[in-house]
Amino acid sequence: MTDKATLKQFFIQYYSEMNHLARTLLYDDEEAEDVVEDVFLRLMEQTVEVSPDKIRSYLLRSVHNGCMNRIRQKSVREQFQNLYCTETLAGERYAADVRLNYENVCDLADHCLTEPHLSIFRLRFEESMKLKEIASELDMNLKTVYKYLSQAIQTLQNHYRP
Repeated sequence: MTDKATLKQFFIQYYSEMNHLARTLLYDDEEAEDVVEDVFLRLMEQTVEVSPDKIRSYLLRSVHNGCMNRIRQKSVREQFQNLYCTETLAGERYAADVRLNYENVCDLADHCLTEPHLSIFRLRFEESMKLKEIASELDMNLKTVYKYLSQAIQTLQNHYRP
């Protein structure tokens, strides 16, 4: 457990740099602040001692890892909306194009994929289920689910390649 005075010193010294890194990775001010706060909360609760000369890299690495975890948790649709939508008219048109492309890919999947590829594709991208959840739902081996999903994606990619 880090004492409050040391934690306050770290906060004052590194908060802006940590917040900047998180905003750069997440493109969202509120989520960036949440990640940085989580790092400080974990530091306060941990029993791990970090040497003073390595605290900066420890904090920045913790923010980076926290951001990567947040990104992994988002569904494909949320990533499209958060990364590409802007408040300008051009951004709105672009977001509509992205949604249309997403719908086109889903329609193409309906026509090109056979079972169980189609079911796995739908569960993964329309229902945002994790591979482990899909394997459990369809009573399949995790490696088999991964193989079928990879094949489905490859089939769709081949359709778009010249």
